[in-house]
Amino acid sequence: MRIKFDFFLLVLIFPFIFISLFLVNEISHDLFIKELIYIGIGFFLFFIIYFIPIRKLLWTIPLIYWLNVLLLLFVDFFGIRILGARRWIKIPLTHITIQPSEFMKTTLLLMLGYLIYKYPPKPVYNLKEFLKFSIYIIIPFILIAKEPDLGTALILLIIGLGILFLVGVNKKIWIALGILGILITPIYYKYFMKDYQKKRIENFLNKSSYHVRQSLIAIGSGGLEGKSKNDATQTKLKFLPIASSDFIFAYYVERFGFLGAVFLIFLYFLMIFYLLSKAKSMKDDYFAKVMFAGVGIMIFIYSSVNMAMTMDLAPVVGVPLPMISHGGTSFINFMILFGILENLVSRRDFLHTHGVK
Repeated sequence: MRIKFDFFLLVLIFPFIFISLFLVNEISHDLFIKELIYIGIGFFLFFIIYFIPIRKLLWTIPLIYWLNVLLLLFVDFFGIRILGARRWIKIPLTHITIQPSEFMKTTLLLMLGYLIYKYPPKPVYNLKEFLKFSIYIIIPFILIAKEPDLGTALILLIIGLGILFLVGVNKKIWIALGILGILITPIYYKYFMKDYQKKRIENFLNKSSYHVRQSLIAIGSGGLEGKSKNDATQTKLKFLPIASSDFIFAYYVERFGFLGAVFLIFLYFLMIFYLLSKAKSMKDDYFAKVMFAGVGIMIFIYSSVNMAMTMDLAPVVGVPLPMISHGGTSFINFMILFGILENLVSRRDFLHTHGVK
């Protein structure tokens, strides 16, 4: 079996890492050291996953999925509460906490890939098949929304439905879903949405929060070409909150201006376009098709929502800027996903021996 490696995918990752390290180091050298550790762990897991025979272990994916669901249920009963949300599990005898909802993003992609690989569309899915797949999306959506973490839950929902849309579902189902969504949204807002979630939406529609106002000042002050580190007062004087993570895009534009923002958006466009193009080229390799498309959709949602909220074009949610925001969980999760993609590309010859073109 020939082993291949998609070097171009790896090349696309490095500019984001360099930008992240540059910005985080300017904000805090201590965070820079932590970022280096996260990157090291991420690449270590990337290469470990690259050498695992994933295609021979597809049967384990349902077990992984249901284990993750059990962890989400465990959070509901025994999770620790931080700032009003119960999202974390504390590992006994340690100070380490884990957030099962973060793992579910990768797990859901794997599960949908497995299901679509087992039951490919002919040529599109009907209502019965759509409902069957949707169950695997709705279960984690409900459990995560209940924590409450509506932002992550909605991202999972959009990723799951986005994959089914790309693979192929009868268009009448999408029309019905659109109508149902319009009818349910006001009911959910009035009776089920938490007060702080309503406040975020009201702030977005009426008056921007302090965080967003400072973000807009930072972005606007960057001008065409940006400012030097010493002149970037919004971050230097700590007016811009959470500058290293949620609002790192605002600091980036303050430093590099409109031209820098265009360059970064182009990098994301290139990454997303490449991933979706690879998904399209996979033809009947449905597992790889779902994984490439899913990662592309995930990066699009994360990057667009993060940039939009910093510019007051969307409510503020805790969505990081992919591979740039400081934080170990998000970066490591993406490196695991990239390791899976490289693994699937490198071992496509396995399919030829099993009758897949």
